[in-house]
Amino acid sequence: MGPHPLCHIVTPVGCMGYGLDEDACGKELAQLVPSGVPTAIILDAGSTDSGPEKLALGTMTCPRSAYVRDLTKLLKLVHDFRVPLVFGSAGGDGSDEHVKLMEEIIEEICAEDSNSIDKSVILERLHVGEISGCGVCVPPLTSKDVKDSTRVVAQIGPEAFVDAMEATPDFDIIIGGRAYDPAPYVAYSMYQLKRQNPGITHDQIEAIHGGFLHMGKIMECGGLCSTPKSHGAVATVYESGMFDVRPIAAGSRCTPLSVAAHSLYENTRPDILRGPGGALHLDQAHYEQLSDQRTVRARGARFVSSIADGKPYQFKLEAARVLGYRSIALGSVKDHILIEQLDDLLILVKAYVKQQHKHVSGDWDLDFHTYGKGQSTPSGPGEIFIVAEAIAPTQELATGLVSTARIALIHGPYAGQKATSGNFAFGIAGKLEIETGPCAQFSIYHLVDLKPGEERLSMTSENQGNRSLLRSSVSIFGKGQGTRNSQPLPTDSESQSTDGPVTNGKKAHTSPRDSPPSPKSIVGHPKTLSDISRVLRSKNAGPYEITMDVIFESECTFRAIRESGILSPIKVAEALGISESDIVWTGFFEPALAFKVTIPRFRGGKKASAGSFMENDIHGSQQHLGLSVLKLPANFAVEEN
Repeated sequence: MGPHPLCHIVTPVGCMGYGLDEDACGKELAQLVPSGVPTAIILDAGSTDSGPEKLALGTMTCPRSAYVRDLTKLLKLVHDFRVPLVFGSAGGDGSDEHVKLMEEIIEEICAEDSNSIDKSVILERLHVGEISGCGVCVPPLTSKDVKDSTRVVAQIGPEAFVDAMEATPDFDIIIGGRAYDPAPYVAYSMYQLKRQNPGITHDQIEAIHGGFLHMGKIMECGGLCSTPKSHGAVATVYESGMFDVRPIAAGSRCTPLSVAAHSLYENTRPDILRGPGGALHLDQAHYEQLSDQRTVRARGARFVSSIADGKPYQFKLEAARVLGYRSIALGSVKDHILIEQLDDLLILVKAYVKQQHKHVSGDWDLDFHTYGKGQSTPSGPGEIFIVAEAIAPTQELATGLVSTARIALIHGPYAGQKATSGNFAFGIAGKLEIETGPCAQFSIYHLVDLKPGEERLSMTSENQGNRSLLRSSVSIFGKGQGTRNSQPLPTDSESQSTDGPVTNGKKAHTSPRDSPPSPKSIVGHPKTLSDISRVLRSKNAGPYEITMDVIFESECTFRAIRESGILSPIKVAEALGISESDIVWTGFFEPALAFKVTIPRFRGGKKASAGSFMENDIHGSQQHLGLSVLKLPANFAVEEN
């Protein structure tokens, strides 16, 4: 007889608003709920991945209609299966207004049938040295950074979610503000552990904490831990902290390698993952393929609390400011004579724009994105696409700058010019210039030391007028019965929605099972690092870092590369065009047969944060080319066992 499950967790998709498969989730819940094991739907709703605009401008990751669509499906599952729904980082940034908006959407749906931190608190902690950068690439915080920030949010840990669950044990939905992505998963597991084991001690919980956190780190991205990638995933959590994870999509499976590899994803390093209250250590984690060949069992992760290390509990603070306003102009150059000297013309264009605006006070800037350089066609050099981008204190000035640049691009002279009617093809979508509005920049990405107990939740009704960092409220929505488990559970067929395509009276199958199998990723005569890798990717690891992962096909290939020295720090730095001293972390990670390197984010040759002026890869997903084309040694060979 196997271990008794503590709870089941279903994650329909990696981020609310991206769309989810209600039918597939209904099938999973129809199987899990009748077991009597506590079951919850938990998912993330945001991050800083898409840039600083949400924090600076109050925008959301997805349009309101996308949240209405997803929440309508989720609330139907909550109602049909009597399971709770928990999500954090509401609206993308977890600000007060977006938490409130999610409440409004839920209330609207039910009717049919605040975590911002006080800036004065931050300034006080800054002045006494209780704030530090979240990573070596983050610049020191200044008072001006705080004052210029539109809003400041704190990334909370699981404690606040546990407090909310214990204060309102009959909850159906918990909407969280900005939260550490795994926090809701850890909290629900802890809540069930304490509820089912009333006498459990704090030390016993801490010993299990690492397993819950490891599960949350994997589940927060939905089915990314499976191959081929599934939208969602299901976790079964045990009292020991051990957990099983499997994908929702029928044609997908989890393997020990795919699950272990997930610790690489968007993290600075794969073995120690830092978060609120401490760090997750994965050096002793073990992954086991279960007999169904779709499920992986994981155990052995450890959580080391900051308190145990003699350090205070810390929240990560996030904020952004508005730098100015941006406008762009789009077009291309095809003339072969001009293409060979385009860089010289762009220098002249900048000088012309500056000369035409020498009377303008205030800071402004202008630069160009160029795409297609170095390409060739049978008739000569390939077309180059150009985006002129300007930033200025006002929208009017930004548009004036980029308009002047566009005119100079069209009519500027160059050596050997024959096409005297114009140099620049323009007018895409009928627009000469496009006003893109305010330009945001990350201003705070720092850790703040907390006083004992500040990581806990305060109920609004009990703490009017105080300066508690966190607060909550309770609302009752809808017209239905408030009792739980008072109605028979829907059958598998009853749980299905009526959405989606129908063929001959039956649901059209849309899962990945019909997708063609992925081709083998290793080429016959490998010459580059890409040729011998199964996965080679880059991704932002927070706003200030880019991290790159190379996952190999076999242990033999992994060992051959490790022993070859091709991925030494100096060679990696040369491949990426940076100084060796700029490398934040680099190393091999044997559990995933992988290599990883993390570097600062650069733009225009300078260290920068994601988003803002002249950004062209906010996700950082196209920064791996230097590693991809890294040549293998001439005598490189893999000896298969």
